[in-house]
Order: sequence, then C-alpha cells, then structure tokens
Amino acid sequence: MNWIEAALLGLVQGLTEFLPISSSAHLRIVGSFLPDASDPGAAFTAITQLGTETAVIVYFWRDIVRIVRAWFGSLTGKVERNNPDARMGWLVILGSLPIIVLGLLFQDQIESVLRSMWIVATMLIVFGMILAVADAIGRQERDLTQLSYKHGILYGFAQAMALIPGVSRSGGTITAGLLMGYTREAAARYSFLLAIPAVFGSGLYQLYKTVSNEGLSGPYGLPETALATVIAFVVGYVIIGWFLKFVSTRSYRLFVWYRILLGLALYVLLGFNVISA
Repeated sequence: MNWIEAALLGLVQGLTEFLPISSSAHLRIVGSFLPDASDPGAAFTAITQLGTETAVIVYFWRDIVRIVRAWFGSLTGKVERNNPDARMGWLVILGSLPIIVLGLLFQDQIESVLRSMWIVATMLIVFGMILAVADAIGRQERDLTQLSYKHGILYGFAQAMALIPGVSRSGGTITAGLLMGYTREAAARYSFLLAIPAVFGSGLYQLYKTVSNEGLSGPYGLPETALATVIAFVVGYVIIGWFLKFVSTRSYRLFVWYRILLGLALYVLLGFNVISA
C-alpha cells in the first residue's frame, strides 16, 4: 500500500508544484486522507520536489545554459556585467538568499508547528485573496529584461513565504511579480528559475539527512520516495508547458477560487474532526 500512496503523492506533487495553490499543502492534505492518515513529512516533500525542479531544468535547459555561461563570463570579464543573461544569474542568486537564510533559521518550526492544518487552511485563503488583488491591480507592463536587483530581493522574500505550507512558492513569487508590474507569464517564468537553487538545496539537504540517518522519519522509505520523485518529474514537466500557455491568455481567478474553497473546506473538516490538525 505504501507504494501506491507514494505514487499518488508524487502525482499530486507534480500537478501542484507549479500552480499557485501550494504543493506542500496538497501533500499535507492528501496524506490526511490516506489509510494511515499521517503527514508525509517535510523531508518527503522536499525530496519529491527534486523531481519537479529537475523538470524545470529540462524544460528551460537552453535558457539555463545561456544564463550560466553568461554569468561565468561576467566573472572573467568575457561578458559585460549588464548583459541580461549575466544579470539574471546574479538575480537568481540574490533572490535565493532569503529562503536559504530563513529556512535554516526556522527549520524546526517549518518541520513541526507550521505544518498544522489550521495554518495550511488559513494561508490558502489569505494568500488566495492577495493573489486576487495582485492579479486585478497589477499593471502587467514589465518583462524579465526589466527585472532590477531591488525587485529580485523582493521576489526572494516572497518566495521565502512558501516555507509555510499553504502559501505556495509559485503563488508567492507570482503575486509579488504582479504587484511589481510584471506580466503573468514573466512572473511565472522567473518563479520557476528562482526556485531551482532553493529547492535543490533543500531537497539535497533532506536527502543527505535521510541517508545519514538511514531512513525517513515519515511513513515512506527511500524507495517509495524515489518513485514519487520520478512521477513528480514526469507530471511536472507536462504542467509547466500547460501553465505558461494558460497564464499567457487568462487570469489567475480559477486558482484564487480554488484556494479559497479548499481552505474553507479544510476549516469545516477540521471543525468536525474529520481530519486531524
């Protein structure tokens, strides 16, 4: 049964990682309805995210190679520092710092109290409403060539909010991007690139801890987690292309209503003790 559960969670991870609806919240929620009704755990979540972020690398491979080459070239003087690709490399590094620092400072809380279903439900609703406001008032005039270092830092702090399940990594960064005047597609594309260092850092760190401790603390072992990670990669790759096409022509209204309704449903289920917080 653990294999089937892990496969299901991998599917959920792949489906939700890039949508502004919080993959960590969905893993937490789906885990509550599985036979053992347990939290898959922060380690399982972080490791399976390696699958979806590998999908980002494959999907944006040409862009990433170009950015990395330009960034290294700027260090040696072969490429001007104001080159758009070199600057993007610095912006991704700069924007990754907040989530790294805050993730290390609040690691214990992230892996325990912040995974409460009451917090998940609240964050789904609150940040759903913030996304709705951003989508409505955002000027959507800027593209990624206009991304400044100031905006890169703000993007980074928005991404760091995703340390709380229910906020959503893509949701936080996309919301910040819309509020700063970037187009929906530009905000989504940068959120994908910005997540690579943070997610790989977190996932590899959790994988190292798991191997060192000879196993995961949650209900799934490394083989089941590996299966979930592979499934998350395949499904996530498909979702990236669909999502970028979707937001290029439509608003985020669908995701806003989904977040709010899901959060309210969780309140009801928690209130009637159908699921445990």
